[in-house]
Amino acid sequence: MINRELFGWVIENLVKNALDAIDHDAGKISIKISQVKSKVEIEVTDNGKGIDLKRRKDVFRPGYSTKKRGWGLGLSLSKRIIEEYHSGKIFVSNSIPGEGTTFRIIIDSPHSVS
Repeated sequence: MINRELFGWVIENLVKNALDAIDHDAGKISIKISQVKSKVEIEVTDNGKGIDLKRRKDVFRPGYSTKKRGWGLGLSLSKRIIEEYHSGKIFVSNSIPGEGTTFRIIIDSPHSVS
């Protein structure tokens, strides 16, 4: 029971951020969707610049950006959409500077797998 438009925008924002983080010719972005008990987990992974451990929480703060363009609102709005509209969680599940980043979204599944 998701708002397709808002949820789609979150995925689009994560993919656009991943594209911006890749600064080499062998860029890769993957999206993995899995069901774990009564939850759906979505991972968006890139092999871009990565995020320093000290900055992982900052990426969701309004106005925070490492880009020269933009307002730094994409991830803060994504967090609000996932947490407030979909009662889920979004976080950096893994990131290694110079190797890439994985964002994970966890939401309740409308159907559980037995």
